[in-house]
Amino acid sequence: MRKKRKYKKTHSPDIKYTSVVIGRFINYLMKNGKKTVAEKNLYKAFDKIEKEIKINPVEVFEKALENTFPLLEVVSKRVGGANYQVPREVRAERKFFLGCNWIIDAARAKKGKPMADKLAEELILAYKNEGSAVKKKQNVHKIAEANRAFAHFAR
Repeated sequence: MRKKRKYKKTHSPDIKYTSVVIGRFINYLMKNGKKTVAEKNLYKAFDKIEKEIKINPVEVFEKALENTFPLLEVVSKRVGGANYQVPREVRAERKFFLGCNWIIDAARAKKGKPMADKLAEELILAYKNEGSAVKKKQNVHKIAEANRAFAHFAR
């Protein structure tokens, strides 16, 4: 019997900038179904970015995401009783998910400020190729590079 066909999900754009990428980021930022709170936080962060570095916040956002997208990741594979960390390329959808998640996690990890401030700070750092999210990407790349010898196990 054949598997069910998996259909690609269509994503709705955000209200203010009519960008699908920003709409998806808002959905990842959202907690407990509170989309308006997530939207407010992101738009406030965009206002802070505009004030601080005087560049279009959408450009900063897109560049920050691009800087956090991983190219490689490791997948655990069992071969002959041993587990190997096999490096493999990351699919486009997963790249986006990981990049967004790392930025959001880095912002949430900071303490003592409102979420909008933390998010703006993390986006600016990622735009400059610095910060926790970019560091996470570099660590993943380092692990993948270290396990390059097991690349032949990849399916």
